Formats: sequence, structure tokens, C-alpha cells
Amino acid sequence: MEIIVKYSGEYVGFLSEFEDIAVITAEDLGQGFAVVNIAPEMIDQLYTLPSVEDIEIPKDVFLNDYTAENSNCTNGFEFRIGSYSGKKVLVGIIDTGIDYTNPEFLTADGRTRIVYLWDQSQEGQPPKGFNSGAEYTRERINTALLSSSPFSVVPRTDYSGHGTAVAGIAAGNRIGAAYQAEIIAVKVGNANSEGVRTVQLMKGLRYVIDRARELKMPVAINISFGMNEGSHRGDSLFESYLTAVSSEWKTSIIIPTGNEGGAGHHYEGQLQNGETLDIGFFTAAAIQGFYLSIWKNYTDLISAELFLPDGKSTGVINRYVTNSNVRINGLSVTSIYGQPSQRSVFQEIFYDIRPAGGMIPSALWTLRIRAENIVNGHLDIWLPTVEQVTAATYFVDSSEKLTMTIPSTAARIIRAAGYNAGTGAFAAFSGRGAEFPEYIYPDVAAPAVNVSAPSLGGGIDSFTGTSFAAPLVTGISAQLMEWGIVCGNSPFMYGEKLKAELRLIAERSSDGKYPNIIYGYGTL
Repeated sequence: MEIIVKYSGEYVGFLSEFEDIAVITAEDLGQGFAVVNIAPEMIDQLYTLPSVEDIEIPKDVFLNDYTAENSNCTNGFEFRIGSYSGKKVLVGIIDTGIDYTNPEFLTADGRTRIVYLWDQSQEGQPPKGFNSGAEYTRERINTALLSSSPFSVVPRTDYSGHGTAVAGIAAGNRIGAAYQAEIIAVKVGNANSEGVRTVQLMKGLRYVIDRARELKMPVAINISFGMNEGSHRGDSLFESYLTAVSSEWKTSIIIPTGNEGGAGHHYEGQLQNGETLDIGFFTAAAIQGFYLSIWKNYTDLISAELFLPDGKSTGVINRYVTNSNVRINGLSVTSIYGQPSQRSVFQEIFYDIRPAGGMIPSALWTLRIRAENIVNGHLDIWLPTVEQVTAATYFVDSSEKLTMTIPSTAARIIRAAGYNAGTGAFAAFSGRGAEFPEYIYPDVAAPAVNVSAPSLGGGIDSFTGTSFAAPLVTGISAQLMEWGIVCGNSPFMYGEKLKAELRLIAERSSDGKYPNIIYGYGTL
């Protein structure tokens, strides 16, 4: 299995420590991060290596989209700033792939605007530094376009249409803000699984930034994925990696805040000494499983007990009983009372509930928290995203605060919330930030309801979700990069400076308070 490793020193020295550990493959991601493919029973031995600072098991991430509907109109032109079109700027799309035959990505003479395409799920020639997938160059794609059977030259990559829509909003000919930008596309995933994991996004980032550096072109990178499994404070290895690579080359990374705003998947509470808190939540029918990710300050001593809908307990876990794995009512319930890491003072209590011959019941569950000795008292709990467990799974008493999905909570990236451009109203599903216990805001909000974008094979559809707000911000970022870097008006127009410019040009209502947890610094 693949493991994310943070190491110190040189990569060659790190590899030399593997003599006594059966590592299958390793890939260097830069910034002291690597991906190690290792047998599960050998993972504990990684901690014994002198250069290993931390490890993290990759987690599942999900697309931040809601719906797609047929449409015959386009609304992209209003987002084009003057004569700036992203010329001589790269747009990186790390997503479900791209329909490279779509006219949105072709020049007037029928050639591709895609300079590189890496399909992580295909067998073929992988990019330099990576062990899997198939890389296709601009020349190979142009050969395919001239062929009577293009997919026999470069296989089809995007089967869902999500990546094609995202790329079209950012850089499509008719729709895109950066309609003259060149594109690097990464189809994330692997040949053995339909899901997408954090480690594949990290590889995609490494690839896009390396290619942009080789081409000596600034790059705006869009990642329209998210998850709820984590503290939402930017302290996972996954988020730390995004923060680290955001300072490389002339790079800006744009990520949506997700669709959890109104999903009811976040609970927020404040514990008092001696208090017992019963937290109710419903589960939807036919889901494949779910988790509870509970986060507290390490100084607070509590116990947790999960009750099934029929009242049966899965047992108490606390600082003395830190692990439990029980089978009850045809379910497998794993609970872990974790420890803080060197990256965070927060502590996770984690429940994973899976069918073990039974079904997840559609009913009311209860999580009981007993406050034993409280210093701070703040408590956050997350259920999985709506893409995993639907909106029919929710807390009885939920909070809309801090519903931004991971990795939009990472530092030094651009966070894109969503609103309805037709009505001017905030999109109820868009993930929100928080003011307590920490200030976490979106940067700007962009249209996320009925956004026009290209569909597979041609034509225009209407898409809803923050997945489709982020690529507009990506396209506008490419325009600003053209104005600043390419045209010489501001040669350092990337990273935090570009973020600051986006905040500046955002529109703010006269009666609003900014920044806020909904719009951030305003709307684009």
C-alpha cells in the first residue's frame, strides 16, 4: 500500500535507509515528502528510520460537484477581463481527465492547447520520476487528432465529464476566462481502483509544477476535490504538502470550499466539566459505511461511547482504552482514541462503521461524550461528505461553520466559495469558514449554480457545485498572471500576491462585513 512520508535530508539518503525494509517502490514529491509503496505489516518499521519525521495513510477524496443539466446558453464571456486571455500562462487541471477532442481545447487550425496529459490510471510510459500511468505530449495528442481513430492513439481519459467541464470553465475557447492559456491535465486515480486518494492529488501537483518549471511558464492549478476526514485546520501531511509546494515556482493553487455548508455533517460544541453530552445523528439508507471524526484539544480529558439505533453500545473509549474493534448487529465498528501529532495540539477520536454481513440502518444513532476534566472544551465532529453519505445522513444539531472541506483549509492556497450569480444569493451548499476557535475564511466566492461548461463530445451543459466555482477563479488567476508576469506589470503575480489581488478586485456589498465566513473578501 502507498504511504505518505515526510523525511529529512536528501532523498538519496532517505532511500538508503530501506535496506532492511521491503519497500516495493518510492516516488519523491519534493519538499521532503515521498510516497512509499510498502507491505502493510512493515509500516511500523518506517518510524524507526532516522530520517522519517512523519507518515500518513492516504485518504479518499471526492469531487465537489452537485448536478449537471442540459443547457444551450453560455455565460463565460462576462468573466473575461479586458484583452487578457491567459496567453503564455499554464492552467493545470487535476481532475477526472479531459476530453482532448472537444473543440473547447483546440486552436483555430485544429491543434490541441494541451501541452501535457498524464493519465494516472492507464498503463504506458509514466512521466519522469513516477512509476505508473501514461504521459502524453502535445505532439502525441495532435497525432491523435489527425487520426480517424483518435482514441487508438491517445486513449479516452475523461468518462464522467467533470474534468472536461472544469477545464472548460477555466480555459475553454467559448466558456473559459483564460481561453488562450495552455493546459496541463492530470487524470487522477489508478488502474486498480475507481476512487481517488490524497496521494494521487499530491503526485498530480508535483507533476504539474515540474512541467511548468521546465516550460518556464507561470501556472494556476485547479483541484476540485474535498473530504471531511481531518481537523480542518491545515495540519495533515496532505495539507502541509500543498502549503509547501505552493511556494515553488510561479504557482497558484485554487481549491473549492466544498458542498458541505448545508449538509448537516459538522457538529460544534463547548464542553463543561462533568457534563455528559448526547449527540444524535441520522444515517441514510443504503450507504456503504461512514465515520465520525471527533477533534478536541489534547488538554481536555473525555470519554466517548457510540450507541446503535437499537440502544446497544459499542463500548467506551478513553485515554486508558484507546482502541476497540467490535462486531455488533452485523456491523464492524472500529474506534481509535488518537494522539496529537508534532503538527498539531489537537487530538482525534475516530469511529469507522462498516457492514460486516449486515446493513447500515437508516435510523437515529447517539454519540455520548463525557467531559472528565476540561481546560479548553471546544469540540468538533465531522461526518463524511454529502458525496459519500448523501444529505440524508446528518447531525440533529449541526453547525454550518467550518464546513469547508479539506484541502481548502490548507494555508497559502486560494479558497473558492460559491454563490448564485443569477440571484446574487450565497449558495446554501457552499462550505463556510469559522471565526472560532480560529479564523478560517474563504478568499473569494464565484458562481457555483447553473454554471455553463462544455460536456463530453461537444455541447454545453449547466453544472452546479463549488467544483465549478474554483475553475473560474483559476481562469481569472491566469488572466492576472498574464497581466502581471507575461506583460511585465507585476512580475511576482502568483502565490500570496495573486491571492491578495483577487481579494482586492472582489465585489463587496455596502452593508456587509468583510472578510466573512461565507464570501470571504467578496464575489467575483
